[in-house]
Amino acid sequence: MIIGNKEFLDSGRTYVMGILNVTPDSFSDGGKYNSIERALKHAEDMVNEGAHIIDIGGESTRPGYELVGDEEEIRRIVPVIEAVKKEFDVPVSVDTYHSHVAKAAIDAGADLINDIWGLVYPENDVPMSEIVSKGKVSVCIMHNSTRLYEADAADKQGIGNNNDEIIAELDKCIRLAESAGIAKNRIMVDPGVGFAKDYNMNMSMIANVEKFKKWGYPVLLGTSGKSAIGLTLNVPISERLEGTLATTAYAVLMGCSYVRVHHVKENLKVINMMEGILKYKI
Repeated sequence: MIIGNKEFLDSGRTYVMGILNVTPDSFSDGGKYNSIERALKHAEDMVNEGAHIIDIGGESTRPGYELVGDEEEIRRIVPVIEAVKKEFDVPVSVDTYHSHVAKAAIDAGADLINDIWGLVYPENDVPMSEIVSKGKVSVCIMHNSTRLYEADAADKQGIGNNNDEIIAELDKCIRLAESAGIAKNRIMVDPGVGFAKDYNMNMSMIANVEKFKKWGYPVLLGTSGKSAIGLTLNVPISERLEGTLATTAYAVLMGCSYVRVHHVKENLKVINMMEGILKYKI
């Protein structure tokens, strides 16, 4: 896969996407990095720890999040994108589902659009697939559901009883990307842990994440600190690192190409250890 000026292997390696939230209200680190100076320092720390991609987000997508509007999201992320691109030779991803924000991010130097709505957010007046295709950048297509958009408590409703329903919905998003002319070496897939799914669906998706390799695109697993870990271990957000590391180890075992995490150093150590072990598997 091509992201910015870097080429990533689609198999045999697991890369780390480090999370940089420049928001006041993200579930894990809201308010910590919502100034350029603090954001740039955190980006530097993650790069030094070995992050392969920096994922910048300007709007929280935690359960119950509030929309901030395109202008505010752009105001938050564009200076940080420009600063990170100026200081570090690392691909920059932008976590947004708003097409106008994506356009501004690409103009500022973003290399990848990480779209939690899988290119089909219903309120975009310009299709995200068009923005990504014309911008000649990469995209992470995540599964979501209109039920999350329509329901006040979608996290309790779930979206179905098996991974096949999720795969069918995600298949439509992938076909949309392909028909829009997005290059195949610029697409990755995210099953969408924590979005429009209940606990059982999230855990089943993690356990069967290899199913999402069916299209031949690299798979990203994003579980860092999420509720499935908290519910499994009965721990608050501040105590979910070990659970996240377990899912990262599993992601390597199942052949995921990327993990999106808050703690780069710890997750990269787990990845390196797992890959070291797998080299000797007969």
